[in-house]
Amino acid sequence: MKVVVTPDEFNAWTELQAYETTLTAQRGQWGAVSTFIGTMRNFNEGDAVNAMFLEHYPGMTEKYLQALSQTALQRWEILDTLVIHRVGHIQPSDTIVLVAAWASHRASAFEACRFLIEELKTKAPFWKKEILIEGERWVEKNTPATV
Repeated sequence: MKVVVTPDEFNAWTELQAYETTLTAQRGQWGAVSTFIGTMRNFNEGDAVNAMFLEHYPGMTEKYLQALSQTALQRWEILDTLVIHRVGHIQPSDTIVLVAAWASHRASAFEACRFLIEELKTKAPFWKKEILIEGERWVEKNTPATV
C-alpha cells in the first residue's frame, strides 16, 4: 500500500510501473490491475477553467487516504493499492489522481478501485479553487458517479 500527496507533476503510467516493480512478494499472484487516472478538465459548470488550485490538510489528508486504502484491503480480496494525488497549482490536462488496485481476479480489482476513487472524491480533505477568466471560485461539489 502506497499513498502520496504531492505538488509535483507525475506521469501515472510511469508511477504505476515503478510501484508494480516493488511488489516482488506478490509477483505472479495478481491477474488484474484496475486503475483510475483523473486529469483536469478545462471546463466546469458551463464555464471555461484556466487553472485550478487544489488545497489539502497536510498530514490529515495522507492519513485519510491510508485509512481508505486499508479499508479496501480489508473489504476486497486485493493484494495492494496505490494512491497518488496532486495538490497545488494544476493546469488543464495535468494528471491529478492515480488510483490502482491489484487483485487475483478482476471483480475485486474493479470494485476496490471504484471504491477508492469515489470515497476519495466525496470525502477526502481536498478543496478545489478554479481560476476562471472572470475570477475564482471554490468547487462546492464533485460530479456524482453514475452506475
